[in-house]
Amino acid sequence: MHIKEALCMANDNPTSSDQVIPAAGNPAPYLQNRELSWLDFNERVLEQGADESVPLLQRLNFISIFWSNLQEFFMVRVGSLTDLSLVKKHIVDSKSNMTPSEQLRAIYLRCHELYPAYERTFEQVRLLLNKVGVTHVRPDELTDEQRSYLAEYAEANVTPFLSPQIINARHPFPHLENGALYIVVRLDEEADNAQDQAKSEHKKKGKKGKKSKGKPAKESTKNASLSQNVGAEGTMLGLIPLPRQCARVVKLPGDGFSFILLEHVVEMVAEQVFSMYTVKHTNVICVTRNADIDATESTDENDEDYREHMKRILKKRARLAPVRLESERELSDTLEPLLLDRLNLKKHQVFTTSVPLDLSFTWGLASHLSEKQCAALVYPPFTPQWPACLDRKRPIMDQVTAGGDVLLSYPYESMDPFVQLLREASRDPRVISIKITLYRLASQSHLAEALIDAAENGKEVTALFELRARFDESNNIEWSQRFEQAGCNVIYGFRDYKVHSKICCITRQTDDGIQHITQLGTGNYNEKTAKLYTDLSLITTSPTIGRDATEFFRNMALENVSDNYDVLWVAPLQVKPLILKNIDHQIELARRGEPCGLFFKTNSVTDKEIIDKIAEASQAGVKTVMLVRGISCLVPGVEGYTENVRVVSIVGRMLEHSRIYGFGPRTNMKIYLASADLMTRNMDKRVEIAWPVLDEKLRDRILSYIDVSLSDTAKLRELLPNRRYTPLGFFAQVSPEGKTIRFDSQVHFMDEARLEARMSTEVEVEREVEKREAVEGATNVAPSAGTATPATSEAATVPPEAMSATNSAAPADAASGSPSADATGTSEPALEPDTIERAEEVTTTAILPHIEQPPHKPSLLVRALATAIRFSNRRK
Repeated sequence: MHIKEALCMANDNPTSSDQVIPAAGNPAPYLQNRELSWLDFNERVLEQGADESVPLLQRLNFISIFWSNLQEFFMVRVGSLTDLSLVKKHIVDSKSNMTPSEQLRAIYLRCHELYPAYERTFEQVRLLLNKVGVTHVRPDELTDEQRSYLAEYAEANVTPFLSPQIINARHPFPHLENGALYIVVRLDEEADNAQDQAKSEHKKKGKKGKKSKGKPAKESTKNASLSQNVGAEGTMLGLIPLPRQCARVVKLPGDGFSFILLEHVVEMVAEQVFSMYTVKHTNVICVTRNADIDATESTDENDEDYREHMKRILKKRARLAPVRLESERELSDTLEPLLLDRLNLKKHQVFTTSVPLDLSFTWGLASHLSEKQCAALVYPPFTPQWPACLDRKRPIMDQVTAGGDVLLSYPYESMDPFVQLLREASRDPRVISIKITLYRLASQSHLAEALIDAAENGKEVTALFELRARFDESNNIEWSQRFEQAGCNVIYGFRDYKVHSKICCITRQTDDGIQHITQLGTGNYNEKTAKLYTDLSLITTSPTIGRDATEFFRNMALENVSDNYDVLWVAPLQVKPLILKNIDHQIELARRGEPCGLFFKTNSVTDKEIIDKIAEASQAGVKTVMLVRGISCLVPGVEGYTENVRVVSIVGRMLEHSRIYGFGPRTNMKIYLASADLMTRNMDKRVEIAWPVLDEKLRDRILSYIDVSLSDTAKLRELLPNRRYTPLGFFAQVSPEGKTIRFDSQVHFMDEARLEARMSTEVEVEREVEKREAVEGATNVAPSAGTATPATSEAATVPPEAMSATNSAAPADAASGSPSADATGTSEPALEPDTIERAEEVTTTAILPHIEQPPHKPSLLVRALATAIRFSNRRK
């Protein structure tokens, strides 16, 4: 369907809100609609699928992420706007002055633009995978041998699980589940007369059979079978739900790994399933439904347990109204109006695409490949490293209470130390209580098990579960039940506010009195996502933060919104007002001609008050840099409004998720970490926490993290005043030899984590060696022949992940992504140390001009190798 036609169809049935006169005045030129900005973000995800530097299976996975993102977008955002469009009250978007209906028209229009790019990208990757032996076969591409194999396979493994349905006067149109695939079968109504004639003949034969007692049994059985194979009258449509019991990916015989998808196998047997009818054609369809449920709807807290209320509300989600219909091929002129009528959809809500309608299967393809074949098609494996600041051989609690603050950087460093801290707390007789907020948990969670163990060991464990965490409601309900059974005190937060904070407080009774160990994070307590999302986690024994944490949990238990905190900022009362206050301070500095600046790293920027204040700061001369992964309703570089604002985005292998607020120039920038994005929902509708980074070393580490992120020339892109983003590689450097050099900040952080882990291990080995030599020297006893040499001990202690960082072959061109084999045989991308430093110097200056640059020093790789050489010489 043409875009103009889609827009016209969207005007078919105007709602009451369409008929209201639009709000006076035009929106500010530096503002844009959040939904359209989100679609731009998802387009950047899709473009990772077209990035030739990304391994092929990973490119396919990025396309799958685009699909799942869009699925959720329709379920939540389009669903919510659809509800709002039915409200009689005049509602407009504060950034664009668009009504809900106007936003819906723009969304459908933009999505019809994205689908062709989606198809092209998928087909390009599919054909490239075919060339390397991973062949996704479509029905028209099957060989005779494969067709024969599928016929036998379907009869044994698919047909027994099919539940076909017909639709006629006595079989009403069924409920189509949200996101489920269906094979829709168009039956030829012109065959009705032939069927009527066949029925008449069968009836006559049946009567003759009754009169003839000596009729052979075989002929009688045959007639009975024929009688059963006569279809019902007035039937023109059949449906086959895709069976959940069957494997979605069906492996085909032949060289390499060839496969066909289950829905196409079912299509192939549709004629057999509906053998009593004439099958005209088949198609694959999928309905997306509104999933924006209101958790406060019709609840009576006095009569119903909140957890049971949530279970009841979740059942409603599956029955909400459709907002999109997808089909693999164009729907016929007969079928389309029928489906649209039954689903109450308009023509512009139909999307036709040759891409499989459910791409979740892509994540399992690697399991069908050999290790060697897989290595060339996926990212080199990375395991989050044990942080260098902690000794894994000593109790974490001893190290935390004896030393300074600990900052963990996920996924480059592991969440294991924090999980280990909870395990130790569960057994420590001095621990009185553990209190924690839980928004999203992994379905298999060591962290949750440690908390349950603590309760079973007699500790007072309080867990605040947010049962309204979207699409994790059922998982949270199950965990909350387990926690209660273990004796934990389970609370559910506020009626009017989601609790999105990530805070844990361990209280101990020591000889010096009560001690609090507080953990604060920018991301969830989810071990699975902690390996994929970039987040920061602070563990501190600060008495001030500990007192604030205790006050926080007291307020949560009493359902009290408070601003009675010393250093923590807690939304909804504090975070936004204090952000605005700190921006005002930078405006004052700029007007006095003093050094100033602002920095924000966040997932999205939608809050109009904050955006307007940043625009005001820009007009006062405050240089502002914003690293925004997703939505940015703020348009930078608009003359007269936001000339001093730059907005950049990184979409890469890891999901950028940490939130950082920075106020002031680099030399004395105040750094806050937070759980909150700069969104109205986070500022006004959620309980969020932001906290200052008080330790100077940790502050410098975060500033270095910002510098490196802004030095990215591989994945970093800038939002321009025309509301489009620069292309991938726009900031790439060219070497004197003419080679394009792209610096990937996430790869740098992975390499850095490996090297620091290796260096930390070497230090531990050196200490062990020195300790052993001291003991041997004191006792004057020579080591026995069976004692391992220091070199042997070191090699046995260094983990393979750390070894791979320094044992790689010659550096490869980062732009081409050429791999080099490491000591373990795994392909690892190599980085040139000089390339990293040059990219940091040139690009950081371009992106972050108002932050003074740190003095130049040798790269981490060079320093690590120098340390290793010194260590080796010292042992000799």
